Amino acid sequence: MLRSIRRDQVRLGMYLHGFEGSWLNHPFWRRRFLLEKPADLTALLDSDVIGVLIDTTKGLDLDIAPPAEPPRAEYRPPVREKLRRYAASPTTPLHGEDIARAEAVRTVNGAKHAIRGVLDGARLGKAVETKAVLAVVDNVSAAVEKNRAALLKVLRLKTKDEYTYLHSVAVCALMVALARQLDLDAQTTADLGTAGLLHDIGKMAVPLDVLNKPAKLTDEEFALMQTHPEKGHRLLERSGDLPPMALDVCRHHHEKIDGTGYPHRLRGTEISLAARMGAICDVYDALTSNRAYKAAWSPVEAVTRMREWDGQFDHELLFAFMKVVGIFPPGTFVRLRTNRLGVVVDNGPRSPRPKVLAFYSTIDRRMIDPVAVSIGDDLAHDAILGEADPAEWAIDATVIHEIASRHARG
Repeated sequence: MLRSIRRDQVRLGMYLHGFEGSWLNHPFWRRRFLLEKPADLTALLDSDVIGVLIDTTKGLDLDIAPPAEPPRAEYRPPVREKLRRYAASPTTPLHGEDIARAEAVRTVNGAKHAIRGVLDGARLGKAVETKAVLAVVDNVSAAVEKNRAALLKVLRLKTKDEYTYLHSVAVCALMVALARQLDLDAQTTADLGTAGLLHDIGKMAVPLDVLNKPAKLTDEEFALMQTHPEKGHRLLERSGDLPPMALDVCRHHHEKIDGTGYPHRLRGTEISLAARMGAICDVYDALTSNRAYKAAWSPVEAVTRMREWDGQFDHELLFAFMKVVGIFPPGTFVRLRTNRLGVVVDNGPRSPRPKVLAFYSTIDRRMIDPVAVSIGDDLAHDAILGEADPAEWAIDATVIHEIASRHARG
C-alpha cells in the first residue's frame, strides 16, 4: 500500500517508493529502496524534499514504532539554500565545493537574464542581439573551463518555469563541453556554444499555450511544434552575423541518424557533426529537466534510454557525451586506459565516480582476476577510452553479464 508522508515523518525501516517533485530535490540516484542507513536518513531530512511516498507492504508504516533514530548531525543548510543565500548576499561565507557552485550560480543567473532578453525579443519579432549572445557564450565557456561539473549541476536545478531560458544555457554549456571532449579548436567550440544557445529560438514563434501545454499535444499542435526549426532558421538568417553552424544546428537538431527526424529527414552523415552534437545535448537536457508535462529523469536513466534508442543518435558521439557528463550505464563494456577491458557496475547512489570491474588484459589477451577500479579525470584514477566490442575479443556477452552479477551479489 502506497502512502504519502512528510519528509520529517520518514524513519529507518520505511520503503521509499518515490519523492514529490524533481529527482534533483532528493539526494539519491535510486528512486525506490529500503531506508536502512542512518546516513541516508540524515541526507533525506536535510534535503529540499517536501513529501515522500512509502510502500507499507515492503517497509514500516507511520503507526509502527520505528528503530531508534541516530543522533542528528549538526544542521547544514541544503546546497540550494546556501546558494540562494549567496546569490542574495555575495558576502555570505562559503567553503570548499560551495564556492565553485556559487560561482556557477552567478554565471547561470547572468546568462539566464541575458538569454531571456534575446528570446523575448525574438518573440516580439526583433532581430537577435549577436553581441549579447556572444557574451553569454564567452561566460559559459569560461565556467565550463573552470569547473564543468559545478556548472552542469547548477544548470540541472531549473524549474519548469525557467525551462525555456535555462535549457538554452544548458545546451550551450553541454555543446562547449562536448567540443572540448572532441578536441575541437577554440573558434569551432565557440560557434558550437552559440549554436547551443540559439538552437530552440524558433520556439519563440510557437504559441505559448502549445509550448507550455501540460498535456499531450494533439496531432495539429505537434505539427505546429515541428515548424520551430525552420522558423528559427529564418529568424537567425535575418541577423546576418551569426556563425553558419548556429543556423545549421537550429534547423537540424531534430534530425535522426536513421532518417526519421525532421524537418528534412536527413540520414547518417547527411546530418552535420554540429547538428548531431546538438541533438544529443538537447535531448539529454530535456530529459533531465522538469517540463510542463513531465517530471525529470535522472541522468543515469536519461543516458541509458538514449543508448537504447537505436537510430536516433550518433553512437560514437553519444559515448563521447557520456564521458562529458560522467555517466556510464551499468552493463556497458568498455576499454580502459590501463590496457584492460571491463564492465561498468552500479557504484551506488552517492558515489561521484563511475566504477568498472576490469577482468580482461588486452596485452595478454586473456581473462584476469576481476578488480573494481574507480574512473576519474586525473592520473590517480583509471579512465574509460571507449566502448568495446565483446566479439572483437572473443568474449561471450553472457560471461560479461555473469561477472557483473557475481560482483553485485558480493
